[in-house]
Amino acid sequence: MRLQGDQDLAAGTVQAFREAFGAPPQGLFRAPGRVNLLGEHTDYNDGFVLPAAIDRAVWLAASLRRDRQVRVLALTLEREDTFSLEGLQPAEPIRWTNYIRGVLALLERAGYSLPGLNLVYAGDVPIGAGLGSSAAVEVAVATAVRHLCDLPLSDLELARICRQAEHEFTGTACGIMDPLISLCGRADHALLLDCRHLTWEAVPIPPDVDLVVCDTGKRHTLAHSAYNERRAECEEAARRLGVPALRDLDGPTCEAQADRLPLTLAHRCRHVVYENERTLRAAQALRDGDLALFGRLMNESHTSLRDLYRVSCDELDLMAALAQSQRGCWGARMTGGGFGGCVIALVQKEATPAFVRQVATLYERQALRRPTLYVCRATEGAGVV
Repeated sequence: MRLQGDQDLAAGTVQAFREAFGAPPQGLFRAPGRVNLLGEHTDYNDGFVLPAAIDRAVWLAASLRRDRQVRVLALTLEREDTFSLEGLQPAEPIRWTNYIRGVLALLERAGYSLPGLNLVYAGDVPIGAGLGSSAAVEVAVATAVRHLCDLPLSDLELARICRQAEHEFTGTACGIMDPLISLCGRADHALLLDCRHLTWEAVPIPPDVDLVVCDTGKRHTLAHSAYNERRAECEEAARRLGVPALRDLDGPTCEAQADRLPLTLAHRCRHVVYENERTLRAAQALRDGDLALFGRLMNESHTSLRDLYRVSCDELDLMAALAQSQRGCWGARMTGGGFGGCVIALVQKEATPAFVRQVATLYERQALRRPTLYVCRATEGAGVV
């Protein structure tokens, strides 16, 4: 079944649930994807990030069962799985179901004996594009279980459970940003998130700009990429410099101690330290309405991710360069874990139609790969529909 658009996704998910289980669901839930405006690979370094929940989401229809079995239909993937809640372990080779298994296993470990579930979900968050598709699935499941089972868990507690589920059941050592923004997003705002203290502040996005997500069409698999390697490198750099995390360094200290590190670790350290500074400056620029400064910081972030953190690729570099060169584009950078996926561009609203046409045409001509561009807006976080 191919579904698109919020109304189609919601109605199609409910209809598929009725057909599969012979009754309407007890609840319909929505969990958005996200785009990170600035602050890349800083969340697992206890740093600062500036994401926004976007109007592309996972829709989940759910009901409780009287046994301890879970039956899941993934409409977008055209797959299904049935498993028991007893002794939950990661499944191989059907990796897609591990996002669901992991959340349920971590809820059980937290002391909640869950009933079985019937679940049907669909979504329009591109998979493998760096827009938080896996977190959206996890958050949709966690939100549904919290609601249907009346669990006394806060959004922050759910986000921690989703993060740990991804660590243990998919092997990706991700930070907390993706599940937290999916849960706590605010319409027309980004969230400045302090990943050490787990506090956040809503920062308004000016109404005269669009968030344009430029999907290169190149996909990544974070658990089998250099993502975990980068995290280990950052932890090693922090250990050698005697700080709890790279968040604890400022620019002058980083430069003064760089010769204590191998060149690769020094590069990783510089990216994280200056990316944190860029993110704080960018949040203030948004508050001040200084889009020119915000755009320059986005461009600097991409250069750092390309040259120091080494998580970009030819397709991302081309897309970012094309976006940055267009009239009305304040700035553009890769977003997400890297090695493929998307570029996020901040574009003056009146220039958006021409921007989309021109970037798509030039990218396809030069990359010999057809891109997809999404004009997005910041939306509310997950909840009951």
